[in-house]
Amino acid sequence: MSVQPATSGTPALDQNIALPDAWWSELKSALGTLATVPTDRESVRQNWVDRNFRRFLGMDPVLIRETTTGHADLHWANLTRAPLVILDWENWGRLPVGYDLGLLHAYSLAVPATVARIRREFAHVPDTDAGRIGELVALAQLLQACSRGVHPTFAPLIARWAQELTHTPVPPP
Repeated sequence: MSVQPATSGTPALDQNIALPDAWWSELKSALGTLATVPTDRESVRQNWVDRNFRRFLGMDPVLIRETTTGHADLHWANLTRAPLVILDWENWGRLPVGYDLGLLHAYSLAVPATVARIRREFAHVPDTDAGRIGELVALAQLLQACSRGVHPTFAPLIARWAQELTHTPVPPP
């Protein structure tokens, strides 16, 4: 494939990247189209939430009430610049509304301008109850990965954002 990756190939964004308005529109359109794809594939399960929320977020599990079809691994290493191509589809399936955007947002926490752009472009998702639940599930799964040594420099940013959303201290890894 001869398209330029959005970043240097790492999931977490560590520097500002200038993506045109059209790129953001294409991402919104692609995720909107994906949400309409019917599937029985389940990417995120309620039983994972039930078993792990207290351990990684320090709070009672939430109930996933609204799901959508999503990518389930939406981060910067899986996105290209123009034209936008979303890569790495092995985990796609049903997941909580807001999960994909929660991942992308969390992987952008070191770059406030990109965080603000994601929140602005997709405000209709995280500003809903279902979107907040999806974002919390994404954060819990990222904190699980961090507990295994993945993304060590981003672990504090993810924990801080989770605490800000939940008003609950995140347990130490």
